[in-house]
Order: sequence, then structure tokens, then C-alpha cells
Amino acid sequence: ALCVYHQRYSTNTFPTWPLGQPFRMLAHNGEINTRRGNVNWMGAREAELEADFWGADIDLLKPIIQPGGSDSAELDNALEALVMSGRGVTHAMTMLVPPAWRNDKWMSPELRAFYEYHRCFNEPWDGPAALVFTDGITVGACLDRNGLRPSRYKVLDDGIVSLGSESGTIEFDDAHVLEKGRLAPGEMIAVDTGRGVLLRDEEIKKELAHRKPYGEWVKSNLLRLEELTVPEPVEPEGALDVLGNTQRQIAFGYTSEELDMILKPMVNIGSEAVGSMGDDTPLAVLSFQPRLLYTYFKQLFAQVTNPPIDPIRERLVMSVNVVLGWRRNLLAETPEHARLVQANSPILFEHELNALRDLEGKGFPSATINA
Repeated sequence: ALCVYHQRYSTNTFPTWPLGQPFRMLAHNGEINTRRGNVNWMGAREAELEADFWGADIDLLKPIIQPGGSDSAELDNALEALVMSGRGVTHAMTMLVPPAWRNDKWMSPELRAFYEYHRCFNEPWDGPAALVFTDGITVGACLDRNGLRPSRYKVLDDGIVSLGSESGTIEFDDAHVLEKGRLAPGEMIAVDTGRGVLLRDEEIKKELAHRKPYGEWVKSNLLRLEELTVPEPVEPEGALDVLGNTQRQIAFGYTSEELDMILKPMVNIGSEAVGSMGDDTPLAVLSFQPRLLYTYFKQLFAQVTNPPIDPIRERLVMSVNVVLGWRRNLLAETPEHARLVQANSPILFEHELNALRDLEGKGFPSATINA
């Protein structure tokens, strides 16, 4: 009734048989660029895992992400763990690769609550990626939120549905084609061979959004930092101490180059300075000069990401929204899963930090670590 095929290996891997696609549940045309974070979060959640289906055998699932896999194989591991533990394949796939929902004005409140609830215990795996997946009965396809990979389909009058990364991957007589189209960013399409129906994105997402009262769970459990009664940021008193400021800048490793080339464009036009890809500065850890804290870290990125993207210019598909607190069992669904604090940015003002410290009475204990 269904067939999933792929004619390439995973990206950026040596072509070995275990990394040939399709994997156990999916085939994937593209890359996962959030890979390191996704894998680390999966590992961090293993201590919390519980499921009726597994019972005392839950440790057989660990590690969920098999070492030595590619980005595609790792996503396949995560999908398989969710589906084998009781979630439907379309539900699991929507959890793992959600569309950009935060700024979608036309989205229903129920669907928005579905995404907001699942964001409380699962990070998006983000592409660019076109994904085809199956549990053996339902076969489907989806695009990530950016939609930078093609995914085209045809529906024929004899019940055949064909989907591929290009038009014409399989030759059909156009006289028998009822419909042809392409998936939009974040869109999903699926065929349920058990019921013999073609499922559209709206239908799939509507069914998922009404599975549980996600809206009530989010409303009664999720604390939003901006809604907590906090004062406005306090303006520093007195005149600017230019000499003292300069001394502190030097002590903390800010050079004139840093001020002129990085900070000035950010202050003047609210834009990150665009420079060349090459950087021949010695590694901070080997340098004899005082260096800024962030220069000790390097961002992992795909070579095609150019110019730099940020959540201001790319706000339709990016967000720096963070949730803080105890991430509960990935394999379950309870109202308590939404018992977290949501902040619009990981960068906090002093008054926001104080508000977080004051949440002890609401079940959010905190500790201040001298760093």
C-alpha cells in the first residue's frame, strides 16, 4: 500500500550502509541545523522517561539518540521513540518539526495552545528539511518552518498519491492527475491507508489540537514573565563616568575595534555588522590578550547560512522565546507539563531576574550561584 524511497545518504556523513536512507521511520532531504542542542536535550530528558508501554523496561530505550548517527538518523531515533511509546506518527512529527506558529495571526487558539504546550517539553528540530515518514499504516510528508526544500505531490484518479523533491520523479499521464501541488513551509500531508483517506494539513492539525484541552492546561499552568508584577527597569543615576567606563571596557577585553565595528552599528541602526567569513584572529584560549567571554565560543553553522539571520529580521520563522523550569517526562501528556515560566528573551533585566527569584511560593525554587 505504501513505499518510501530515497536515493542518497545522510548529509555530511561517510556513505556507510547504516546511514543509507530511508531509516526506520523517515527519509529526509536536507539538514538539521539545530542538531547539537536537540541531541543534548534528548540526553538530558532520559532520566525523566516513563511510559506504561515500557514499564520496567524503559532503560532499553536509552540512549534514545544512537551514537555515531547522522542528523537524519538522530531525528529518526527521536521519532521512533515517541511513536513506539504511544504517540501517533503525525502527532510525533508535528511535535518534533513544528511550523512557525508564534506570529501566525490566522491560527486558531486551539492549535496555538497545542504548539505552546508542546514547546514546554520539546525543542523544535529545525531544517532546512523535507521529510517523509511512516509507521507502516500512515505515510506522510512535511516541510520545516523555513520551507527551503522543495516537496511536490500529485493525486491521481486511481487513488495513487506520489510525492517527491522534484516534479516528475515518477512519470504519470496528466489525464489521470486530479491535483498537483507543493507543500508550504510547516505544512503536512498524509495518507492513512487503514482508513483509505488523504489527510490535509488543516485536518491533521485540527484533530491534534482537539485531542486534549491544551488551552486550559497552558492558561492555568504557564507563567509568563512579562505578566508577573514587576517594576520597569531602573535608570542608572548620575552622569556617565567616561574614564571609569573606558577602564572597565579595557579590563573586560573590549577593544576599539569591538566598539567601532560591532557595537556602533548595533546602537545606530539596530543591525549586526556583516563581515567576511574568514577570521584569522588566534583562538581566544591560546591568546595572550584579554578576550571577551563570547570569543571563547564558536557558533556551529551550515555554510549556506549567509547573511547572518536573527530573530528580529527573521521574526516570522525565528524566536528567542525561552521556557524555564522542570522539563517533565517526554513520553507523557499532563497539565503539569506546562508548569513553567516563559520569557520573551534569554537576556533578562535586573527586575526580571528579581521576579524569577520571587517565585519560590509558586513552586519554582531557585538558587543563586556565584560565578
